[in-house]
Amino acid sequence: MTSTLKSAALLTQSILQRAAFIVFLLSALCLTAATLAASLGALPWIEFSAGFGGETYQNAGQIAQIGLTVLAVLLCFYLPVNARIMALETSHRRFNIGMQDVARAYHAAHAADRAGLFRLSSEFDAVRERLAYLRDHPDLGTLEPDLLEVAAQMSHISRELAQVYSDDRIARARNFLTQRQQEVEAFKARLDQAKQITRELKHWSHEVELEESVAASQLQRLHDELREVLPELGLEDILRHDGTVIDITQKAAE
Repeated sequence: MTSTLKSAALLTQSILQRAAFIVFLLSALCLTAATLAASLGALPWIEFSAGFGGETYQNAGQIAQIGLTVLAVLLCFYLPVNARIMALETSHRRFNIGMQDVARAYHAAHAADRAGLFRLSSEFDAVRERLAYLRDHPDLGTLEPDLLEVAAQMSHISRELAQVYSDDRIARARNFLTQRQQEVEAFKARLDQAKQITRELKHWSHEVELEESVAASQLQRLHDELREVLPELGLEDILRHDGTVIDITQKAAE
């Protein structure tokens, strides 16, 4: 969209410049002819009066006409310079358009080269093969043969680059990277699962240790309570090495 507006603006500017050139040239010719005719008496002079410094000049129209004519004639010497500038601008625009066409044709040839459509190896045959492809291309039929030839030569020069970055190799590289990415994602999933299992086991171990601690505390409390109760019953508390309470009779029998 921006390039289209820019092209339209440049075209409008070029048309207006040429129109101004023609109008100015015709105006200079008309003023010169009218002044010469007035000086010969064939046409009347422009008549108006003007005042300056308290004095009135009745021939101010004649002076103005002669001055405008001289100015127009002097400015005509500037027109060739302006014409050369306009020619340079036109040549520059044509050069830009030509380079854009060459780039478009080269892009098409390079894409075909990456796809492996060109098989000939010698320089002459390879350039001719590429040129034939560009001539038959539906989007490049309006381009000049010289531009197509330049694009074909550029494509032949960059053939090694097209081979290195061919569509087949790029597809294999992308498939390889896709597989690597899938492997990494699978590994990350297994790693997350292992972390979750580790957290669950640590939590479970903590709960078991807590339950064991509670059970040991309860056992110690029962043991202490039993030691307090045995003397009141008239029994002597004798403990085995494992902490089991037995009475005296059972101890004597052993």
